[in-house]
Amino acid sequence: MGTRFVVTGTDTGIGKTIFSAALTFNLGATYWKPVQSGLDDETDREAVLRLSGLSPKRTLPEAYRLAAPASPHLAARLDGISIDPARLVPPDLLAPLIIEGAGGLLVPLSDDLVYADIFARWQIPTILCARTTLGTINHTLLSVEAMKHRDIPIFGIAFIGEENQETQRIIARMSGTRILGRLPWMADISAEGLQQTFSANFDVTVFMEGAR
Repeated sequence: MGTRFVVTGTDTGIGKTIFSAALTFNLGATYWKPVQSGLDDETDREAVLRLSGLSPKRTLPEAYRLAAPASPHLAARLDGISIDPARLVPPDLLAPLIIEGAGGLLVPLSDDLVYADIFARWQIPTILCARTTLGTINHTLLSVEAMKHRDIPIFGIAFIGEENQETQRIIARMSGTRILGRLPWMADISAEGLQQTFSANFDVTVFMEGAR
């Protein structure tokens, strides 16, 4: 089995799909988004293809494609289905695999199931993406506590946004979690530009050597 990572975030819309695209490219990995909510605009899988420049063969189809851009539990209900956790099983691949969650750790998949429950079952090293803006200290520390409470293996925190040294320092100290790097916001994102920016701000060997 190849290197595997779960990419989650402290909230929705913080840039974890952009981070996932860059990590997928730099590891020569395959990308999987188990549950996609919202199909009218570009899906996360389509965004990863655009931002990574990878072949469509390097992405896996979603287990669930839900029409409404809403929490998965609600989007599934509107589609008249329920999400079966038995279908959310990572495939065994020889190549590296990047799995992207939706929103934050406690986003519900059903009335009785949140993403963190699935991550705890998987026991795959998990990367927490966090903003650098105001409010991120509380959101990030709460997310780390939720991961520790469920024994989710934390690989590290990846910051996304403009540099905020004090915020990044206090999160690292109070969470006791490794900081993997920071991906700055990019005004115009291209596949080539994203790859260069990621390589300049993250040590790819850490990801290659540190996961199982």
